[in-house]
Amino acid sequence: MNRTDRAFAIAAAFAALLLAGCEVGPDYVRPGVSTPQSFQVPQGWKVAEPHDADIPADWWRLFNDPKLGELEGRVAESNQTLAQQVAALRQARALVQSAQANLFPMLNLNAGSTRNKASAGAIGLAQGLIYDNYSLAVQATWEPDLWGSVRRTIEADTAAMQASAGQVAATRLSLQSQLAADYFQLRADDAQKQILTDTVAAYRKTLALTQSRFEQGVAAQTDVLLAEGQLRTTEAQLIDVGVQRAQLEHAIAVLAGLPASDFHIPESPLGSGVPAIPLTVPSALLERRPDVASAERSAASASAQIGVAKAAFFPALSLSGATGFQNRAYNNLVSQPNSMWAFSPQILQPLFDAGLRAAAVDQAVAAYDQSVANYREVVLEAFQNVEDNLAAASILSHEIEVQRAAVEAARQTLVLTESQYREGVVDYLNVLVAQTTLLTSELTELALRSRQYVASVQLIAALGGGWDGSAGTQPDTRVSAR
Repeated sequence: MNRTDRAFAIAAAFAALLLAGCEVGPDYVRPGVSTPQSFQVPQGWKVAEPHDADIPADWWRLFNDPKLGELEGRVAESNQTLAQQVAALRQARALVQSAQANLFPMLNLNAGSTRNKASAGAIGLAQGLIYDNYSLAVQATWEPDLWGSVRRTIEADTAAMQASAGQVAATRLSLQSQLAADYFQLRADDAQKQILTDTVAAYRKTLALTQSRFEQGVAAQTDVLLAEGQLRTTEAQLIDVGVQRAQLEHAIAVLAGLPASDFHIPESPLGSGVPAIPLTVPSALLERRPDVASAERSAASASAQIGVAKAAFFPALSLSGATGFQNRAYNNLVSQPNSMWAFSPQILQPLFDAGLRAAAVDQAVAAYDQSVANYREVVLEAFQNVEDNLAAASILSHEIEVQRAAVEAARQTLVLTESQYREGVVDYLNVLVAQTTLLTSELTELALRSRQYVASVQLIAALGGGWDGSAGTQPDTRVSAR
């Protein structure tokens, strides 16, 4: 091997060493969490297999309500809170690209002109001389990533971008589940309005009957006053439902990104049942809940920042150079005699900083510990959410069955009591009690059904809001919120 080949081989090996470098700081390992082996599934609920009957990504279709589906679609398109998260995700992606650029040399083209006047007291031939200096050069600077500082920064920014993507998915799921909860409460108000409207009509008939009996001398005037008071109270309840409905309608408009003043949902009563929701084992929950995924990625980002802080203890190598042309005259600037070049390698080794770098490492370690604790807390809260809504869905289902039986018993009691009142067997106070009991029972059943719908929505959200059944699926962040 001749001298030229040997020099080329040494240079190539040196360049490869600079490119490879090494990475300081800990390699990230997902923090351990305490996870139960199974949910405490109430009696009557079946745990689905991990890949069977998965909740679809557009989970609201399970409720078979086209109007709800239309509104949920507008959340992804127009909600401004989600738009902010999408913009934050774009910023996170740009930060990754910015960090990746630091792996490569920076090239600049520099063209300039300088007019100089030398001092009259200068030594040499340039005393008092006025002269020009023209230059045209390509400049390059590069700081090889010897200790992995740039690569750790890329690792941290990439994990932060993934956490931002998870936050987008979590925000979208939160907004869509909130809209569904508000929507079903609004439908419950529509059903309540229908119940109260029918009740007001029945109370008016009872008032007319009581007035007729009073005119015949069969009933007391107090019976008429009681019937009228009950009617007016129920009419006031009916009016108040309009206030509740309007507020829910306005809240839905904001979630859908629409002006509240131009938004209206036609009336339609709440349905009679909720869809059956399949469940999966808890281990899958860690990959399917976007808030859990976001918290885990934040921990990964914090871990990489430790390596960035530790790399500051090692020497930094920077390479800079330039090549081009320089001449005192503009004419024939670009010519071989006017060519020039410069190469300047520099090594910087910090010696004393009064503990600045050590404090930066301590800060990075503490930030990592904080993110790990947050991740574990999010996981624990995720399991709690599932357990809470599992219990609520099961208990409410049984409670509704019992309450329906109570409504039927109250309805039959009212029929018998009204018949006895017409025959003069009982006084009007018995009718009043029976009517009040029936109305209270019907409204209680409606409230339970409304809570059942909301609990179903919250259970879906607690389970991650939909997935395709494949392990390691990343949250869908294709959102066009404007």
